[in-house]
Amino acid sequence: MFYFRLNSFSRLLISLTLAAGLVSLAGGARAQDKRQNAPGEFDFYVLSLSWSPSFCEEAAERGRSGGRSNIQCEGRPYSFVVHGLWPQYESGFPEYCQRPSPRLNRNIVSSMLDLMPAPGLIFNEWDKHGTCSGLDGRNYFETIRKARAAIKIPPEYLELSQAKTVAPGEVEEAFIKANPGLSNAAVSVTCNRTRLSEVRICLSKDLQFRACEELERRSCRRDQVTMPPIRGG
Repeated sequence: MFYFRLNSFSRLLISLTLAAGLVSLAGGARAQDKRQNAPGEFDFYVLSLSWSPSFCEEAAERGRSGGRSNIQCEGRPYSFVVHGLWPQYESGFPEYCQRPSPRLNRNIVSSMLDLMPAPGLIFNEWDKHGTCSGLDGRNYFETIRKARAAIKIPPEYLELSQAKTVAPGEVEEAFIKANPGLSNAAVSVTCNRTRLSEVRICLSKDLQFRACEELERRSCRRDQVTMPPIRGG
């Protein structure tokens, strides 16, 4: 009798586990866009602008040497640099849409170093995000340049010589003031534990400001963060 009850209980546990697994799989299927990772099939872009001094301080704390941190942090002074231009779905995003990715011409890499100051960053962005744009390498990076040219950096952040404590909303408002047509629904600030990391701006495929709910869900939740001063000179 005891063996039968134990068996029944085991069967119940198995049934519940299978049911939970099916629910989880169904939820995952809903979360994934049906166009997942199809090149050129996406809804809008996110232009991500990284506050370079924060990146460099974090790299120094981790003892990172060489590579992107060495090039970006020991050269000329940088304020906001382009982290990337990321194709997005209304929910979620594609990545690594061609494996292996088409080879990126070195001349293209050299031409982008004023905006993205490390070859490793440029290659990575092409592999992960550029291959999802539906554009070839030259046109993708030309689109990045056009997107960056459409954004004006607020003047108070261009030559920041001392550390500045800011509220994330204050940075958003500064970008909105400097860029007519930009709204709170189209811009977001990200941070780590103490520092401002990035400003992210949603753009349509023709590079017009547009609202995006996904951006807000990934935004900084801290009341205040630090913007380290610009390095080098």
